[in-house]
Amino acid sequence: MEKSESLEEFYKRRFEWIPESLSKDIGHFNVFKLPHASDKPVPYRRRDFFKITFCIGQSRVHYADQVYKIEKQALVFSNPFIPYKWEHLEAVEGGFYLVFNQDFFLNYGDLIKYDVFQPHGTHIFELSDEQAQIVSGIYEDILLEIESDYVHKYDVLKHKVYELLHFALKTNPSAKIEEQPINASQRILWLFQELLERQFPIEENNLSVKLRSPSDFAFNLNVHVNHLNRAVKEIVGKTTSQLIAERLLQEAKILLKQSTWNISEIAFALGYNEVTHFNNFFKKQTGLSPSKFRAT
Repeated sequence: MEKSESLEEFYKRRFEWIPESLSKDIGHFNVFKLPHASDKPVPYRRRDFFKITFCIGQSRVHYADQVYKIEKQALVFSNPFIPYKWEHLEAVEGGFYLVFNQDFFLNYGDLIKYDVFQPHGTHIFELSDEQAQIVSGIYEDILLEIESDYVHKYDVLKHKVYELLHFALKTNPSAKIEEQPINASQRILWLFQELLERQFPIEENNLSVKLRSPSDFAFNLNVHVNHLNRAVKEIVGKTTSQLIAERLLQEAKILLKQSTWNISEIAFALGYNEVTHFNNFFKKQTGLSPSKFRAT
């Protein structure tokens, strides 16, 4: 899998030019209309910037090991933590997208606390024609604002990003997470999950997952392994080993489908010193060998 695409690489790939502002250590924001005159396929990789896309036309979006089909039109939230690929099934009929980095929102709210930008959150929102018209209007406002001479226009643009975010969340109230009191077990589980997710995605085949056992995670969290196991079991009803295995399996599927690495390289990246151990793990979990899964 390739390294994360930077904003500079994005501009060069898409437009063959780089904005002067990217050479300065400041936040960046921009907006574009779809379709482009020469749209190229969006490759599967992680980006080091945020992107919010409103696209009209049938598409498939590949997120991690999941594939989502957009039937007509949707609002899609992409972030630096999750690799993705966009596949258009028909000509793009219209839409917009905006790109920005985390520095653009420095000292201005906390975007990543929202479900749309979290690893297991809702990232794609199918829209009705009426909803699409409202979203299109917000993007048109953004286009007008970014071209204006108003001295505080970037504050307005930040408000518009939040307007898109809240509009999406309101279309899917079931995604709302009720705030609950946080007990010690929940806190340990969240810390464990954050430490687990921090190892992914693997972007170079000379890197290897270091934390693979409950004891590894307990040591890094400075808790006894039995305490970690009890907390995980109490909250999710699964063992720590099960959660680790599920995440390794998810990453294995991603690498088998999206990378050009061979099976041995994937096994090493996931922390298996012997490819046979990886083959046995994968077959036990899926009923298929890694090579057969890759071929399906």
